[in-house]
Amino acid sequence: MNERPAGSRRYSYLGPAGTFTEAALKQVPEAAGEEWRPVANLGEALNDVVTGVSDAAMIAIENSIDGGVTVAQDALATIPDLRIVGEYLVPVDFVLVARPGVRLEDIEVVAAHPVAYGQCRAWLDERAPGHRHLQATSNVQAAADLFDPEKGIDAAIAPPGISDHYAVEVLAEGLAENPDAETRFVLVSRTVPVGEPTGADKTSLIVELPDDRAGALLDLLEQFATRGVNLTLLASRPIGDRMGRYRFVIDAEGHVKDERVADALLGVKRFSPNVVFLGSYPRADRVAASIRDAHDDGTFREARDWLRGVIEGTADGEG
Repeated sequence: MNERPAGSRRYSYLGPAGTFTEAALKQVPEAAGEEWRPVANLGEALNDVVTGVSDAAMIAIENSIDGGVTVAQDALATIPDLRIVGEYLVPVDFVLVARPGVRLEDIEVVAAHPVAYGQCRAWLDERAPGHRHLQATSNVQAAADLFDPEKGIDAAIAPPGISDHYAVEVLAEGLAENPDAETRFVLVSRTVPVGEPTGADKTSLIVELPDDRAGALLDLLEQFATRGVNLTLLASRPIGDRMGRYRFVIDAEGHVKDERVADALLGVKRFSPNVVFLGSYPRADRVAASIRDAHDDGTFREARDWLRGVIEGTADGEG
């Protein structure tokens, strides 16, 4: 990899150009005008960050239809010294493309990324019932594969705008079953100091249960519930060392510098043998958390001041 000019930054993303991941990276103001490095898969993107080839990588973490991207969740759980520094939402829609001259009724083999295929299968089953699916590594690569004669592909499911990058014809638009589908992406860097709260933040972490017993998960969730911290994501992933052992991927409303979130994380750390803090960062939707008076920062500080006064003998213990 060529050396970068002093002061420049490099960002890795799932390529080639035209992918939804690239669309997410376009939302990062500080990435404008910097070097963008297309890679073949998520593992390569994160390895670029770990080895210093790139300063950050954009990866898909969750889809509103298919849920969490498990390969991303597992990588963040097991690769040390990574930090999520931002999240971005990209609306998901697809078009069906082919080489010039190919008609819809000619289609037998359709290339598509597995997630894209799952969201468009109903459309294909109705209009090309005899088709066969050939997996592609990305939505853009599916279109690129049309021009590989060895693969024998007739059509591809690709993002809108793909004709700007490849000499394809759009046979149909709006293939996705759910017009409101969107994918959540996160920008991942090496570990950096946590930024300041914005008032509309999210905190991500991965937590292992201490043992396999009745009520263990409830004990974990109570660390957040009793502090008034709402969870926007709770997903289980097998640890892999033996059956029945799980880690939980958690997204919580708020910032680690918010009193209620910090207190919840202290409770989680006391409870769990292994906690991976992934980051506190602005929410893509900019929705602020709804906080009861009993859980705002001032109330937590007042409670600590009261306890300090009790210990030091400057309070009567009845505040």
